[in-house]
Amino acid sequence: MAENKKRLVVYAFIDSQNLNLGVKNNIIRKGKRVYTGWKLDFKKFYVYLRDKYKVKKAYLFIGMKPGNESLYKFLQESGYILIFKPTLKIIKDGVDTVKGNVDAELVLHTMIEYPNYDKAIIASGDGDFYCLVEYLEKQNKLARLLIPNRKAYSYLLWKYRRYMDFVNVLKGKLEYKKSKKKKGVLL
Repeated sequence: MAENKKRLVVYAFIDSQNLNLGVKNNIIRKGKRVYTGWKLDFKKFYVYLRDKYKVKKAYLFIGMKPGNESLYKFLQESGYILIFKPTLKIIKDGVDTVKGNVDAELVLHTMIEYPNYDKAIIASGDGDFYCLVEYLEKQNKLARLLIPNRKAYSYLLWKYRRYMDFVNVLKGKLEYKKSKKKKGVLL
């Protein structure tokens, strides 16, 4: 008689800006483009997390910016649990920049939720998460590191390469494609 195995509870903790920009931005080295960015479809990404890794909850850490309410609604309707960070508008050399670093919130919520999951997925290539990744691995709670881009992530995380999967190689599955209607057919 086959023994029923308990299904692991997997949560994902996602640094939205690191993920978005890591996939989206072109990478130039020594004047040569080594990577061409593309737009991530966050709805497809959620489905990918659910189907591939059996993620039960996906926490998306994002800066709160007035005017983005429809984006936040879309992300929530797609399945994410949004954790907001207030943003600051910084003007440097006449250029407006919005800052909303979510690192502390991601670490804090990963630890707040710690008793509720068996395994965690951290979606970021930021070396600031090294201590979190190290701790999760020591506790046997690290499932995967989803690195946004194989060509641009912190070398601090290299030690955990056996846990790494790279989002940028999933362009065919996860790229946002604007649908066009043509003769009544959705393309």
